[in-house]
Amino acid sequence: MKKNDNFMAYVFLFPALIIIAVFHIFPTLYSWYISFFDWDLISKHKEFVGFANYGKLLVDADFWKALFNTVFFAVGTIPAGIILAFLIAYGLSKQVKGLAIFRTVYFLPVVTSFNAVGMIWLWIYHPDAGILNWLLGLFGVSAQKWLLDPVLAMPAVMLMSIWKSLGYNIIIFLIGILSIPREYYEAAEIDGASGLAVFRYVTVPLVMPSVFFVTLVSLIGSFQTFTQVYMLTPEGGPLKSTMVLVYYLYQNAFVFFKIGYASAISFVIFVIIFTLTILQNKYWGEKIHYEN
Repeated sequence: MKKNDNFMAYVFLFPALIIIAVFHIFPTLYSWYISFFDWDLISKHKEFVGFANYGKLLVDADFWKALFNTVFFAVGTIPAGIILAFLIAYGLSKQVKGLAIFRTVYFLPVVTSFNAVGMIWLWIYHPDAGILNWLLGLFGVSAQKWLLDPVLAMPAVMLMSIWKSLGYNIIIFLIGILSIPREYYEAAEIDGASGLAVFRYVTVPLVMPSVFFVTLVSLIGSFQTFTQVYMLTPEGGPLKSTMVLVYYLYQNAFVFFKIGYASAISFVIFVIIFTLTILQNKYWGEKIHYEN
């Protein structure tokens, strides 16, 4: 009976494994293979160059600039996005009339296409007709060229990214908070714990699995950032201030047609994400289980 169950499990898994192999594993391996060649995507000839593409990365100032921008983007968006989403989710977890509407409103940006979101934020950041400069003008602050200033361009992209992903993070945290057994809160109330103490010693520790998941997804997403940069700051922004790794990969692959070099960049991105994921799993370790 057990053998039959195992066989049926493999039968049901087989279609999914085929899809994963065709659309994920094979492209990844082929991209790694192409990284050892000099190829322009158009011609049939591929010149084998070994590790030359990887050697170029070590001395490529634009690559290091893109890596720095990506890390800066991750450091700026992940903590802020997690803290803000967690606090909002905690507020939405309270049984207050009308909160269902706010839950829907917060999630709307997640299901809105990046093209529509990009157009909205281009208007918000417009130096002359943008609502952001208009609001700042009410407080006597001079208008800023948000997407044309090398100092302000990346923070502007980061703000849009936090707003876009906020609803998803809120839902994850909200599910985690609502799944905490009521007995823990009742025990804390009997012990005379204050609201802040309950939040710190009950809610936060028991939502750690959700925090781990959101952090991991946000970290991976940060190193895959492309659309918001492409929409708001074409060509990588002023003085390449918003050029992130995936955008630099895109430029080399589909603007300069350096497919081999772009494949090397993609493999480096994969190694970075994989390494950070392993390190995060090792660091969080015992913190992601309720019993701890």
